[in-house]
Amino acid sequence: MSDFNTTSFTNPSTFILLGIPGLEAAHVWISIPFCTMCISAILGNFSILFIVKTEPSLHGPMYYFLCMLDVTDLVLYTSTMPKMLAIFWFNSREIDFIACLTQMYFILISSVLESGILVAMALDRYVAICHPLRHSTILTNPLVAKIGLAVVLRGIMVTLPFPILVRQWPYCRTNVIPEPYCTHIALVNLACADTRVSSYYGLFVLFFVMGLDGIFIAVSYTQILRAIFILPTKDARLKTLGTCGSHLFVILAFYIPGLIMSLMHRFSQNMPLHFHVLIGNMYHLMPPMLNPIIYGVRTKQIRDRLLRLFTHKGA
Repeated sequence: MSDFNTTSFTNPSTFILLGIPGLEAAHVWISIPFCTMCISAILGNFSILFIVKTEPSLHGPMYYFLCMLDVTDLVLYTSTMPKMLAIFWFNSREIDFIACLTQMYFILISSVLESGILVAMALDRYVAICHPLRHSTILTNPLVAKIGLAVVLRGIMVTLPFPILVRQWPYCRTNVIPEPYCTHIALVNLACADTRVSSYYGLFVLFFVMGLDGIFIAVSYTQILRAIFILPTKDARLKTLGTCGSHLFVILAFYIPGLIMSLMHRFSQNMPLHFHVLIGNMYHLMPPMLNPIIYGVRTKQIRDRLLRLFTHKGA
């Protein structure tokens, strides 16, 4: 492996993914929780898609956006997990340059899409609680389709410059990536060129795209909470707040790991590299596993449909 660290080149045809640096001897054991997460995420997200498709009462804006979230999560897992498990199980560390860029792009677009979908879901909850009598007339199926298309197009356009910039850089230091998949920051660190444009653009996406999404969600829930607290009875307030519970948990599962990652990069430079890599993996891979669990447990319609499905099979 030392040959990869000392070779000079300009445009490598392949990169070498180290997996979890410093914990190579434990890769087989580390693969067990990751494989469990993968199976749980795939089964959970496909179950939600199947239930929404087959249950007419779930054919509404919130569940359409939930299906978009599930598809986004499945794209993230299918673009990262197979290579990760190949590294852990078979020590298959090489990845083609174009495949590496493609993997990086899908990781980036998944984050931007999920952020946009959470905004769309916040809009749905705002209309449902603050304007309940007009919900069906405001969020019509054509408008929901347009919102979904806008979220997808925004994700594609916002993340497209990243692989275009990365592909233009020369790589003359090393082709070793100390992670189990290709990330933008890893490729930035490997390039022997001025990468300030890419770094500035990354900050722009972080603050002016995903940051604004967070602000919009916060404003929406401020209005939602105001509407809830003026309801006449405690039961009415709790029942109305319960309709937002799943979405709130999903928001927390998306933003809190991101906040932890930002704080780690800023204040924990002395932490071992493998700890940073493991936390980064949790940031990317934990929400897609948690989302179907959260909606399955907290959404009565989905929970009841799941129970009927398994009861019918058991009978």
